Amino acid sequence: MNPRDIVTIRLANQQITNAIGTSPAEVVTRLLALQAQDYRGALWSIGLRLPGSTIAQIEEAIAERSIVRTWPMRRTLHFVAAADVKWMLALLSPRMIKGLAGRMRQLGIDDAVLSRSRKAFVKALRDGSPLTRAAMYEVLERAKITPANQRGIHILSTLSQEGLLCFGPHRDKQPTFALLDEWIPSSRSLDRDEALAELTSRYFRGHGPATIRDLAWWSGLTLGDARAGVAMMAAELREEHVGGSTYFASRNTPDVSAAARRAAGGLYLLPGFDEYLLGYTDRSAALDLAHAPKVVPGNNGMFMPTIVARGRVIGTWRAAVTRKALTVTPLPFAPLSFRDARAIGAAARRYERFLEHEQPS
Repeated sequence: MNPRDIVTIRLANQQITNAIGTSPAEVVTRLLALQAQDYRGALWSIGLRLPGSTIAQIEEAIAERSIVRTWPMRRTLHFVAAADVKWMLALLSPRMIKGLAGRMRQLGIDDAVLSRSRKAFVKALRDGSPLTRAAMYEVLERAKITPANQRGIHILSTLSQEGLLCFGPHRDKQPTFALLDEWIPSSRSLDRDEALAELTSRYFRGHGPATIRDLAWWSGLTLGDARAGVAMMAAELREEHVGGSTYFASRNTPDVSAAARRAAGGLYLLPGFDEYLLGYTDRSAALDLAHAPKVVPGNNGMFMPTIVARGRVIGTWRAAVTRKALTVTPLPFAPLSFRDARAIGAAARRYERFLEHEQPS
C-alpha cells in the first residue's frame, strides 16, 4: 500500500465512493458512529453516502428510531444505530464522565443535582412525547435547578452519557429529548471485552486504513485499550506500514482496483465535521497541513464544509438557500481546473436534490 492508496481505500470504506448501505441505518451502522455536532451537516453526511436520498428520508429514520443522536464518545454528539447505542455508552461513558468532573464542580453540579435532575426528567418524559431543550430547562427550573451558565446542557449531556436521555426527532427545527430506554427499548448488550473488540473491528472496517492512535482519539479510549482491542482482533485486521506508520484495515477490505482509483478521482462536497476528516487524529493523508487553518479557522474546533477531489481537500464551500434556489459558493485553495469547476456544479445539484428545494428557516 502506498500513501495514495490510503485515501482511495478510506473513500471506499467510508461509503463515499462505494455506496454500501441502502438505508440511513445501514450507512450509520457501517461507520459505527458519525459525528453530528452540526445536525444538518450530519444529515448530509448520511445523505451523500446514500445516493438518491433526501433530507426527509434521513429525518424519517430518526423518527422511526433506527438511528439515534446522542453523546456516545469524546463528549461530542454522534449518530449511532439504535442497536449499538447502549453498549457504546456502557464502554465509553465512564471515562467521558470522569474527565468532566472538574468542569461539573465549577458549575456546581454534584451528585445531588444530578439525582434531582434524573427524577424530574423521568417524571416529565415518562410515557410522553419528547421535549424540546427549552422545555427540558423548564423542567429543571421547576425542580429548583437553574440551567443558566451552561449548567443545563452539561446536565443533559451527562445524563445522556449515563444512558438516561437521548435526542428524539426535531420539532419545528428544534431538537427534542426522550428517555433512552423508552425511545430505544431494544439495543445490544455486550460485556466490556466484547464491546472493545466490536468497536475496534468496526472502526477499522468503516474508517480503515487508520492507526491505533486514530482509533484511540476517535473513540476516546486510552491507548492501552486501543492496543488491546487491536490485539483481540488481530486475526481480522490487515496491517500495513506506510511512511513509518502502521495502519490497520479489515481483512475484508478489497485490494485497490483500477475502478476504485477511478472512483477516488471524483469530487465531493462534504459537510463540516464529516467523518472523512473527523475520523482520524492524523488528517495529513487528506489535508495539507498548510490549509488546515482554512478548514478549522482559528483552530476553534469548528470544521468548515470541504471540497474533496481525488481524495484530497482542495477547498471549502458554503451554501445559501433562498426561496427560489440553492447557491453553492466554492472557496478553493487554488484556482479550479475546468474539470473541477464542472464537478462542483454537479455535486451542488446533488446536494440541492437532497434538500428537496427546502425553504429557508
